[in-house]
Amino acid sequence: MVASLAALAGFVVGALAVMVVRQSGGQRRSTTPAEDVELSPLPQGVASVLAVLPSSAVVLDKEDRVLRASSAARAFGLVRGEHMMAAELLALARQVRRDGEIRESEIEVAGHKFGQESTSFAVRVAPLGSHGQVLVLAEDQTEHRRVEAVRRDFVANVSHELKTPVGALSLLAETIQDAADDPEAVTRFAGRMQHEAARLTYLVQDLITLSRIQGAEPIPTPGPVPIDEAVHEAIDRCNTTAAAKDITLVAGGAEGLQIWGDEELLVTALRNLIDNAVAYSPEHTRVVVSARAAGPHTESVEISVSDQGIGIPESAQERIFERFFRVDAARSRATGGTGLGLAIVKHVAAAHNGAVTVWSKEGSGSTFTLRLPAFGGMAVAVPSTTTPMEAAQ
Repeated sequence: MVASLAALAGFVVGALAVMVVRQSGGQRRSTTPAEDVELSPLPQGVASVLAVLPSSAVVLDKEDRVLRASSAARAFGLVRGEHMMAAELLALARQVRRDGEIRESEIEVAGHKFGQESTSFAVRVAPLGSHGQVLVLAEDQTEHRRVEAVRRDFVANVSHELKTPVGALSLLAETIQDAADDPEAVTRFAGRMQHEAARLTYLVQDLITLSRIQGAEPIPTPGPVPIDEAVHEAIDRCNTTAAAKDITLVAGGAEGLQIWGDEELLVTALRNLIDNAVAYSPEHTRVVVSARAAGPHTESVEISVSDQGIGIPESAQERIFERFFRVDAARSRATGGTGLGLAIVKHVAAAHNGAVTVWSKEGSGSTFTLRLPAFGGMAVAVPSTTTPMEAAQ
């Protein structure tokens, strides 16, 4: 970003310098501090060039007074009236004025409004002409910094999650080697190795799925997706896990609904929701998956997954769709969870121009709802013989 800003600034400074050389002099300076109003005459065309710059642009005279400031510079609080408010930028401008050298830097500027966080800027300061004027360009880097922080956290979390099963496999392999003369111990430790290998496989698969859908790229081959088929496929994939806890998986609601999208991605999202419901539900309960037409003109489809599990604390409900966030880390690892399932659900919903929401109460279970645009903009439902209420009973 600094490199691109440098290239842009080089072009701007060159253009403005030519204008300054050709058109020196001017009228008496105005003291009107109105936004985007010239406080002192600038060479013809300079204001037009500054007006089209996407970054914050400020022109200072030899006394550090603001001759011209873009609306972005004023909005960020870099300029107020005729004064530059950022001390770091003033110091850079004075150094540039003294030696004529172009300077680049990165600065943090405190928010000028109550509750406003600081803003990171990549700045470039250059001399403008031969009358002591200085051009300051500042590019907002706050979002770039946030994305970089998310990326670093993601890499750190992935490293930690991979290290656990890999370390366990290594330790179990050594243990089996030492217990080669004990068939019972070998069998037991081999079973543990299979468990850790399966956990590692699930983690890698989830990472591949997440990387494929989180880039906000369009679905490559979208088409009409029958909700009934996607729900039954997701239930089939979860039946073995549910049966181990004697949990009944039930499909209910309206039939014949369709969305426009990718069936495999939808099945993946539903499987993650059902797996989650099973993992956090007690034995001998049921998980209900139901679909219905929604919206004032039934232009959307809602698919809900409801359980009778332990519920989610209200304080954690805003974070459960974050990657690797776990309400109960020990329980999640014990059940083989990767911490990516709900993040995948959120990105699948976004890829279909939809959303996912959650209702939950501790001790009363949870309901996750996918709301997706209907195929053709109109959800046509065939009444089912089993209502969601009957299915849940």
